[in-house]
Amino acid sequence: MLALWLAWLLINIVTFALYGADKRRARRRLWRIPERVLLTATWLMGGVGAYAGMQAFRHKTKHAVFRYSVPTAAILQLILMAMLSGQLI
Repeated sequence: MLALWLAWLLINIVTFALYGADKRRARRRLWRIPERVLLTATWLMGGVGAYAGMQAFRHKTKHAVFRYSVPTAAILQLILMAMLSGQLI
């Protein structure tokens, strides 16, 4: 179970970093991380990191697909993790 939580934490850290890197690249007018990559990382168990990245970097907050799918992914993934750890039946 610990390995599962560590993997989930790592995925969320990487997703958070992706959102931060994309915001930095946007400010510097450099090559951007495709939205498809950001959303894929979000839905591959990185929803909490994506949500934290959106809030911390104020990034992608005006795009409807991000505004709705990221919180949805985060909530669903938290429920899934709670179910897998036996905290929610």
